Amino acid sequence: MKKITCFIPFGTQAETLATVLELQKSELVSSIIVVKNPEQTCSIEGVEVLDSVSMTSGRFIQQMASRTNTPYTLIYTRQSSLQLGQLALERFVQIADDTQSGMVYSNYLAVKNGKVENQPVIDYQEGSLRDDFNFGSVILYRTELLKKAAEGIFADFAFAGLYALRLGVSQYAELFRIPEFLYTEHESDLRKSGEKIFDYVDPKNRAVQIEMEKACTQHLKNVGAYLEPVFTPIQFDEQDFGVEASVIIPVRNRVRTIEDAIKSVLSQKTNFKFNLIIADNFSTDGTPEIIQKYAATDERLIHVIPDRTDLGIGGCWNLAVSHPKCGKFAIQLDSDDLYLDETTVQQVVDAFYAQNCAMVVGSYQMVNFALEEIPPGIIDHKEWTPENGRNNALRINGLGAPRAFYTPVLRRIPVPNVNYGEDYALGLAISRRYQIGRIYNPIYLCRRWDDNSDASLSIEVMNGHNLYKDRIRTIELKARKNLGK
Repeated sequence: MKKITCFIPFGTQAETLATVLELQKSELVSSIIVVKNPEQTCSIEGVEVLDSVSMTSGRFIQQMASRTNTPYTLIYTRQSSLQLGQLALERFVQIADDTQSGMVYSNYLAVKNGKVENQPVIDYQEGSLRDDFNFGSVILYRTELLKKAAEGIFADFAFAGLYALRLGVSQYAELFRIPEFLYTEHESDLRKSGEKIFDYVDPKNRAVQIEMEKACTQHLKNVGAYLEPVFTPIQFDEQDFGVEASVIIPVRNRVRTIEDAIKSVLSQKTNFKFNLIIADNFSTDGTPEIIQKYAATDERLIHVIPDRTDLGIGGCWNLAVSHPKCGKFAIQLDSDDLYLDETTVQQVVDAFYAQNCAMVVGSYQMVNFALEEIPPGIIDHKEWTPENGRNNALRINGLGAPRAFYTPVLRRIPVPNVNYGEDYALGLAISRRYQIGRIYNPIYLCRRWDDNSDASLSIEVMNGHNLYKDRIRTIELKARKNLGK
């Protein structure tokens, strides 16, 4: 009957005791091992104690693998007290048995500011390679596969141990979501979605990212999806273009910011001709009038209105790039952002030739509506290296800004007609064959304000976004595996 060995982190004495008592209610639990650092003191009867630096370390994964011999191993990742739902562990084990999954996880409830909220999670896919995938805090592993995966995890990992473990287990069996709310946890991070999305590129987390990249790269090699740094060369004379570059701005109802964006483009200083193509997706708030005001006095501004009403941001990009006046290089500018100074367009075009690439990604500075710098400041995406950027791109959630493309390549790879993730999907597809160039100094101002599309999203919308990007990763992963066949 005893089927589960449980590993839980030590928090306060009271919180840890509450979790222990909760787990001990189930007859399935064989033993409970409290993981603490050597400086902590744990005096709870009926548990074992394991001294380890962190539950995210490779050393802990190896210790855990050596200490568990029950059919299943449960990991609880929060220090706050855990409350299990009715027969929750029984349900975990039943579904793990029925599906023969390598790992099972479930929806959960979260206590936020004294209120209990539903926290549905999403299904794991082959391409769910991002290290911030939300499994919740209760995870049940099939022990034989946990032990097998642990053999390939680097012991010197300080941060990527748990990440490497689930990647390893996923090579042998499915990671299965139970679509039921089986436990309650206390949520301490109460920030809005727009305040969390840049955590992974915060410079203070650089050491974490290096380890995560190492773990993901090894996984890609294991599954046959790793790409060597060998790229298809670019010949920049495929077609004739009237101008060297076009800045592309898709817009809908940005009356407060579109004028700043237009001025930012028209003030650029270059040694070549460029224009600005604005795809105005039926704005109704005065945006078209502002665009027309500038188009009437500057022939470089081309105001394009779709002939169909089903276009998202990606569809507007396709419309602009197919325009006969689009230049050799298409450079992105969001309708509420600005270029850092008058040299941005020149720097981007220079990077194409210097690095022989089909796409260039810049670095940006986070600012508020008044253009004052806000944390985390400069986002340079240094995790994108010329040697391994195309592989690491499958792990991270974004590629940087501004994004720019060699137009003939872009015309061959349609942009997904969606309002979220279209740029990421495009970047992955291009990186499969071509080098993506980088500019590591900031050349773009990313303006954060309440009307940003990702400023404050519901859990359902966030899940939809994450599900889409994971699906894009799955498509790309399969495509890369097929390259070697």
